[in-house]
Amino acid sequence: PERGAGGVLRIRHRPRRAAGTARLQLHGLHSSGGGMPKISDFPWTQDEIVGLAKQLPTPFHIYDEKAIRDTVRGLNAAFAWCPGFRNHFAVKATPNPYILQVLKEEGCGTDCSSIAELVLSDEMGFRGEEIMFTSNNTPLKEFQKAKELGAVVNLDDLSHVDFLHRRDGLPEMVSFRFNPGPGRTGNVLIGDPKEAKFGCTTEQLVEGYRACKALGVKRFGLHAMVVSCCLKVDEILETARMLFGLAALIKEKVGVHIEMVNLGGGIGIPYRPGEPVMDVAAVGAGVHKVYQELVEAKGLAPVRVVMECGRYITGPHGFLVSRVVHRKRIYKNYVGVDACMANLMRPGMYGAYHHISIFRDDSEHAHLPRRDAQIVDNTRDLITKEPVYDVVGGLCENNDKFAVDRPLEIEPRVGDVAVIHDAGAHGHSMGFQYNGKPRSAEYLYRPDGSVLQIRRAETLNDIFATLDIPGARSFGRGG
Repeated sequence: PERGAGGVLRIRHRPRRAAGTARLQLHGLHSSGGGMPKISDFPWTQDEIVGLAKQLPTPFHIYDEKAIRDTVRGLNAAFAWCPGFRNHFAVKATPNPYILQVLKEEGCGTDCSSIAELVLSDEMGFRGEEIMFTSNNTPLKEFQKAKELGAVVNLDDLSHVDFLHRRDGLPEMVSFRFNPGPGRTGNVLIGDPKEAKFGCTTEQLVEGYRACKALGVKRFGLHAMVVSCCLKVDEILETARMLFGLAALIKEKVGVHIEMVNLGGGIGIPYRPGEPVMDVAAVGAGVHKVYQELVEAKGLAPVRVVMECGRYITGPHGFLVSRVVHRKRIYKNYVGVDACMANLMRPGMYGAYHHISIFRDDSEHAHLPRRDAQIVDNTRDLITKEPVYDVVGGLCENNDKFAVDRPLEIEPRVGDVAVIHDAGAHGHSMGFQYNGKPRSAEYLYRPDGSVLQIRRAETLNDIFATLDIPGARSFGRGG
């Protein structure tokens, strides 16, 4: 790679490959046919990814811009039957202004759950009802900011109606989040609905819409988020059926028209080798059929359908690039990388699977142990005799692991590049500074083959910036 003006790296002699030309294919990566997005052919050759890791300090996150755009276009095409369809990208998934600019150009709105996400959306030019604010346990100042921006406010609790009416006035449009309780089952990521802290019961919804109507609210929406990382079309269709039916019930009992139904996000990506790719065209066609049955046939149209997919949009198109820095053999075979749970929390938090590819790097790295250094023979002590590895970071926590008992395509050596796949959502954004680990940089791989830094790496100065070290030095007993 060559570095140009403005921090842009350009991969030498590396134009984007035309459709159908050869790409590096790795075991366990997924692709889909037809017009649907590819999830996810690896965008670089071995030499290119090793070259990037030489130019850019590891660890770092990198996102494939063209693949992100293609995914949004595929989702929009699947719902082209619905006038006004919009995907409100879940900002929490990848809260980077460059990513938001790409998504804005493709017609997305934003889904926000905090004042920081509201401000970021506003700064990037999202306006009014392009922004949806879905929060819980929400301070008044955050509701006020959402109202100031003209965002769609999605209330999580019945008590918010009276609270907002008395303190700041209700917004022009009010939506409620529904929790179906025992009526639906969730999954490991989002939990059992009846155990979840989010949303209102059916009775509370009816009461909430009735109260808002009495207080002068004229426009209404309805939302639910029941499943996460779903790979089954039927589960998304069941959410549509549930919400369209609920809109009819609210019309009957309260006399208000639900003009917008937010199906939530929930469309998943195949993290594991062999998992199916969600057929988004079938999702769109299936929701259309349910819409015709439960909305149009019952005289409830028009209802604008929206979604709030985050993981589906950026997840498969982001990679955490790290380097093998240590090998340890005791009761297990450990592969130490320079990334850690602070760069990608999901495996340690959920036990989530992320595919890992190892790329040979034969160059010398003076700051790393010698490759030919003798490694202890632990054959007698191994718990598992198969050639499997725990891929671990350097935090002082035993759950700082990207993989446990994982077979890898080649045996990792110190200095090799380790790429952790499907890290484009809930990766960098869930980072933290435990053990004083600075969070990594983010880069955007552009359609012209260039690589643009879109967030610099943190430094120790960033970590210490909120501390008063001189004051602490002079601080004594008794003040």
